[in-house]
Amino acid sequence: MRRRGRELALQMLYQHEIAGTDVDAMASSFEELAVAPEATREFALSLARGVIAKLPDLDLRLVDQADNWRLERMAAVDRNILRLALYELLFASDTPPAVVIDEAVEIAKRFGSERSSQFVNGVLDGFLHRGKVARGA
Repeated sequence: MRRRGRELALQMLYQHEIAGTDVDAMASSFEELAVAPEATREFALSLARGVIAKLPDLDLRLVDQADNWRLERMAAVDRNILRLALYELLFASDTPPAVVIDEAVEIAKRFGSERSSQFVNGVLDGFLHRGKVARGA
């Protein structure tokens, strides 16, 4: 349920970034979201809304961690997977950090390029090991 919610949130974040679509507009027209179980749908919407609300902060943290990578140079899917995981690590979850990172890596394998999972893992692992995860930070 939670992985599917994360995948749906990623799809909404991608659409928001590419087309500027509002989360509420997506909620009413995104068929995969509409047929998802209510708990999955609510989790996905909560994540997507939370990431969008914290986007400037998440992007600053991401740029700080991803040495030599400007946001514009990152693939849009990778960038949004990282935003989603950082949001969950920092603001939204009682899920252990290792689980959040593992979920992000698995989602990167499914939706990203051949190297996405390695990139996502490296950035998030570095973020975790630099002590930057403090819930509610």
